[in-house]
Amino acid sequence: MRGRARDHGVRIGVLPTGPHNAITDVAGVLVGHATVVHDTPTVARTGVTVVLPNDGRIFRERVLGNAFVLNGAGELTGITQVCEWGLIETPIALTNTMSVGPVHDGLVRAMLRDHPGIGDEHDVLIPVVGECDDSWLNDVTARHVTPDHVDAAMAAARSGPVAEGSVGAGTGMITCDLKAGIGTSSRIVDVAGDPVTVGVLVLANFGTLDQLRVDGFAFGRHLERIGWAAERRINNYGSIVVVVATDAPLTPSQLGRVARRAALGVGRCGSTANHGSGEIVLAFSTGNAVPRDPDATRWTWTIVPDRRIDPLYAATIDATEEAILNALFAAEPVVGRNGRRIEALPVDVWDDVRRRLDLGGAPG
Repeated sequence: MRGRARDHGVRIGVLPTGPHNAITDVAGVLVGHATVVHDTPTVARTGVTVVLPNDGRIFRERVLGNAFVLNGAGELTGITQVCEWGLIETPIALTNTMSVGPVHDGLVRAMLRDHPGIGDEHDVLIPVVGECDDSWLNDVTARHVTPDHVDAAMAAARSGPVAEGSVGAGTGMITCDLKAGIGTSSRIVDVAGDPVTVGVLVLANFGTLDQLRVDGFAFGRHLERIGWAAERRINNYGSIVVVVATDAPLTPSQLGRVARRAALGVGRCGSTANHGSGEIVLAFSTGNAVPRDPDATRWTWTIVPDRRIDPLYAATIDATEEAILNALFAAEPVVGRNGRRIEALPVDVWDDVRRRLDLGGAPG
């Protein structure tokens, strides 16, 4: 086990983390992975990751949500309805670009199995599926991911610690020419006298080595200066999907503002949201459940006043930055299709930089 960013002296911001420093620190949020790895008949380095709000009761107890697209060379199905209604009513699934269809189908199959009234007693549904391109390591044309992998990821969904790096949807993902994938982090903040939690999970797959920054330090350029070599992708296209969860009672418009702040956390790690990269953020709040009740004439919500929301912005930015770094620090090197090898972030080099920075020396 390589550990996480904090195991190597990285402390992003001053806010405390939740007990697991993960999106699952938001009560009721579950995460599950299904990892697909094999070499025959073709190479698979891919998978599915699911996020289940409200202990999986998301269809019956919908949550308020919103989204933000920094650069749109990517996909998050259902985003137009989420932004229109301000509601999320299905599990959130992440996978590779060319597996969106099977994963979408898997979510539909699972929802119909659990809620047979869909399409009759209840309206139809549009699952939320986000993607990044893992084709540098994974044979995407073979479409290894199936609806059964969605079932496996949902069955594996748990609270508590979350596996990071080369796991689930992150198995074939690369960030700044280094192995990355799934990362997560959380923060606890005081909002109007009440402690609330913000949790972030990322599927990180963006950027080039020269862009990489670790806690503000241009670590990627340092690696280039010392001659540390890593195989590079042929382009800097990639993507990142960010999922932000909070138990703070926020409105959809407030969640849209929170989602935009997550993009600042992505930028802190070096992203410039390149032309072919998709930077998409989905944010939801468990603070106000919206029951599926056709006879309801009104809902009563508790709402954080706008003037009290600033701590949530800071928490979102810090947790997004650390989630990306956790994906990088946790990931192991991976050899994929055509014998391509993507190295992991060299923690020994970072540890040396960190010691020298702590002593006031200038690394490199």
